[in-house]
Amino acid sequence: MNIADIMTIIGFIFVTVILLVLIVMGIYLYLIDRSQKQHPVLRNYPVIGRIRYFSEKIGPELRQYFFNNDNEGKPFSRRDYQHIVRKAKYKRDVIGFGSQRDFEEAGFYIRNSLFPKLTEELKMDHDTRVATYRYLLLKDPLFMDREEKLEKHESEAYLLPEEDAIVIGEKTTHPFIVRGQIGMSAMSYGSLGEKAITALSEGLGIAKGTWMNTGEGGLSEYHLKGGVDIIMQIGPGLFGVRDRDGNFDWDELLEKSKLPQVKAFEVKLAQGAKTRGGHIDGEKVTEEIARIRRVEPYKSIDSPNRFTDFSDIPSLFGFIDQIRQHTGKPVGMKIVVGSPDEADELARSIRDLATGPDFITIDGGEGGTGASYQELADSVGLPIRSALPLIDEALKKYEIRDQVKIIASGKLFSPDRVAIALAMGADLINIARGFMITVGCIQTLKCASNACPVGVATTDPELQKALVIDEKKWRTANYVITMRKGLYRVAAAAGLDSPIKFNRQHVVYKDEKGKIEHW
Repeated sequence: MNIADIMTIIGFIFVTVILLVLIVMGIYLYLIDRSQKQHPVLRNYPVIGRIRYFSEKIGPELRQYFFNNDNEGKPFSRRDYQHIVRKAKYKRDVIGFGSQRDFEEAGFYIRNSLFPKLTEELKMDHDTRVATYRYLLLKDPLFMDREEKLEKHESEAYLLPEEDAIVIGEKTTHPFIVRGQIGMSAMSYGSLGEKAITALSEGLGIAKGTWMNTGEGGLSEYHLKGGVDIIMQIGPGLFGVRDRDGNFDWDELLEKSKLPQVKAFEVKLAQGAKTRGGHIDGEKVTEEIARIRRVEPYKSIDSPNRFTDFSDIPSLFGFIDQIRQHTGKPVGMKIVVGSPDEADELARSIRDLATGPDFITIDGGEGGTGASYQELADSVGLPIRSALPLIDEALKKYEIRDQVKIIASGKLFSPDRVAIALAMGADLINIARGFMITVGCIQTLKCASNACPVGVATTDPELQKALVIDEKKWRTANYVITMRKGLYRVAAAAGLDSPIKFNRQHVVYKDEKGKIEHW
């Protein structure tokens, strides 16, 4: 028997075995599908019906990569996502051929000037420079890996000059002085893993002039690693500043306030995507996270949807004032705006009680979260472009706008969106998901499951191996620097020498018919 005959017999046996295995598996699945009582499709169409569930499972990926056009995906379209990635990876944000925006739709536009400012006319710190690493794209063939080179790149930091710095808590013992108008919104250690938090902290520290908010999960060593300024958030669960019985621990608060990186505190009343207390699944609550939050490990955490110690504005302000006196540092509050009446009541109370927050963080209903409920995320709370003017106008109405700084958040991931928010009344801008994308987020929408495939929104050590801190930190730094550069570019186009000068007159609204309204 020659070698060809032997190979033919082996091949025949191999194919026969495979067919027998498939037939046995098919019969096994057929019997299971016919007898199960949960899925009608499988009961009537055993085995074949499984194609439906397989297609349904991979549907989000198919839509994301094949069927949605560049502007359709939610919560971020492919175009939005790519703009963030380009800034972070290549430290560039140049496009070719033209905009993909639908100019027939209603929307906001920035009013340009006939005589824009020259670069040398901009009021900017030209001395502070930042060295980062960025990718240089060499080749991008269709069927082979793109060829890229990582190169060192030095640029201006695009910070405000010292005389234009934004001061939060001017009358406190330790005011918070900010020279970059864009920082990281609240993202807790636990919702994100330690590698993601570390990469963000180090990247923001490299970029200079910015801050990161701890989220309500407490202050961890990973937030501190980059030397970046910290706003420590205190949520209704009091994580990080509670004793073993769940009561507020004033001694622990004082210890946290002594850290030089902790510049301010934020009392969280609500978040745009969840006007409720925070949630974290038990599998994410490692022993380290439990130690930081002062809770039991591996048990799901649901903080209350409001603080139990106060239920009205006077008692809220009393709590804020007590924290401020105890720490000597600025104290703000994070809210979701529900109506003009609510904004008016808040501003009037600040005037009448002669106390209140040093800053108000307004989170729009379009903001993100690691875990929430659909009905809250979709329909509770106003989006940022509706909410922001309400607070700004109310504070001006009662002549206290200079006392309170406003931080805005809610999908403000590009310089033009930031500029519009500043024109509507914000002093500073928070970004969360944009920064998540800089450290590798690909929008699989699995933040609540601890199964993030790129190691960002997970505490699973195996999944976190995907995230390389020493590479992602540069992307974070590049993103915030490029954002600040773009913001100055938009200001110059509007005829302003600084983005701190944006106001309502620099924004117009165009409806579907092309009619223009001054905002």
